[in-house]
Amino acid sequence: MSSLFAFPGQGAQKPGMLQRLPEAPEVAATLAEASAALGEDALLLDSAEALRSTRAVQLCLLIAGVAGARLLMRDGQRPDYVAGLSIGAYAAAVVAESLTFADALRLVALRGELMQQAYPEGYGMTAILGLALGTVESLLAEAEGPVHLGNINADNQIVIAGSDAAMATVAARAKALGASCARRLAMSVPSHCALLEQPAQRLADAFAEVEVRAPRIRYLSGSSARPLFDAERLRDDLAFNMCRVVDWHGTLRTAYERGVRLHIELPPGQVLTGLARRVFEQGTLVAFDGARLDTLDALLRQEGSQSR
Repeated sequence: MSSLFAFPGQGAQKPGMLQRLPEAPEVAATLAEASAALGEDALLLDSAEALRSTRAVQLCLLIAGVAGARLLMRDGQRPDYVAGLSIGAYAAAVVAESLTFADALRLVALRGELMQQAYPEGYGMTAILGLALGTVESLLAEAEGPVHLGNINADNQIVIAGSDAAMATVAARAKALGASCARRLAMSVPSHCALLEQPAQRLADAFAEVEVRAPRIRYLSGSSARPLFDAERLRDDLAFNMCRVVDWHGTLRTAYERGVRLHIELPPGQVLTGLARRVFEQGTLVAFDGARLDTLDALLRQEGSQSR
């Protein structure tokens, strides 16, 4: 039996998410480190007004994920695997010791700025529930205007990315074919498709100046749904994941097939826990938010003793 720390992506953010983290030395140190690296008070990033910025959203998700993981690992407990959905991959890389927290903060700040500047308005993402991937791909192939596959979150939960007009047309056709839901997400950027290739290349240029190390905890790519062991492949994965389809469903299947039976979703939210229930036939699925810290500690200790 193995364990996985899963880090959520954009859409999981909530106003006050950093303020609600547990009061603990590990959390305080993480917030202080973030403030020093960014040259601003990290706790000012999570207001409702601040979270209108893609940069602030992505930084908050990184900070919350790293703070939560450091708190769970404070007594030497470590997960067997880490994985992150989209921006969550950066927290996963920090926890795997492939990227320093300070470097991750600076890269994520740039990532958010590049993504927001590329499409300031008129673009975003739409979730389609209740249709198979092949059906959605057929709708995209017939669509007029810029619209692409973005996320495969579950076998019948697909996210598309593109212009508002093109997505609205695909959503209407999806409902006509029996989709239970086709909902525009609170995302102002068409992530995880070719529309972001240029900003991804600019981020890759910045990555070239940063040291990336081979992960010390097994790192599962949310794009390829495979483990990455090489530092350069991980660098490529992080730099370009904004313009590559997220296969979270495949990532969860890989984790389960490799023996993961303890899935802990780091803050904020519980969306990934719900998605994992569709894949994990056995095991324990729990979210940091809403769980007692001593319960999470006990689960990690139990998993660790069973792995030995």
